[in-house]
Amino acid sequence: MSRLSENRTLRENSSPVASEFSIEERGILLGLAHEAILFTFTGRAPLAAFSLHLSEPRGVFTTLYLDGNLRGCVGYAMPIAPLHRAVSETARAAAFEDSRFLPVTEDEVPHLEVSLSVLSPLFPIQAEQVEVGRHGLVVCLGARRGLLLPQVPSEYDWDRETFLEQTCRKAGLPFDAWCKGATLEAFTAEVFGDSDLSS
Repeated sequence: MSRLSENRTLRENSSPVASEFSIEERGILLGLAHEAILFTFTGRAPLAAFSLHLSEPRGVFTTLYLDGNLRGCVGYAMPIAPLHRAVSETARAAAFEDSRFLPVTEDEVPHLEVSLSVLSPLFPIQAEQVEVGRHGLVVCLGARRGLLLPQVPSEYDWDRETFLEQTCRKAGLPFDAWCKGATLEAFTAEVFGDSDLSS
């Protein structure tokens, strides 16, 4: 079960996708992420039953911030686990297994802010159909695969071609691989975080 670490700092720039998750469901998922991290220190696992909606297999990225700075980000691009389990697993991995950072300490846990990006299923897309700010991208060629979330090009003010090039770069491919045989797939993401519930 491979984890994909997103190597871009992600902010709370929600893409223009209709909300799929209610405020209550968002609160449950965000709480689950916090509890999964805390479990490492307390050993107390939450006992909860989850709705069918939150039990559907979905891709998800969990991003952690501390004092406004990126503290970890890990995700599943593919729907390999029920959403509630994927959130727990990616939250723990973002806190303790993101190789760019030292593991989160117990003192940091109460100050962490969580942002979740719940991914739609992947679908084939042509380069000219890619909408910056709406679509995330996956580029594949041979054994190489790169993924960038929908928030990334908006954050860096990229146009469509730059977004395609940078996704190729993420895969370790030539910048122009997107127009020279690579497979393009897209997805949308519903992005929400702790700050959305407190606003």
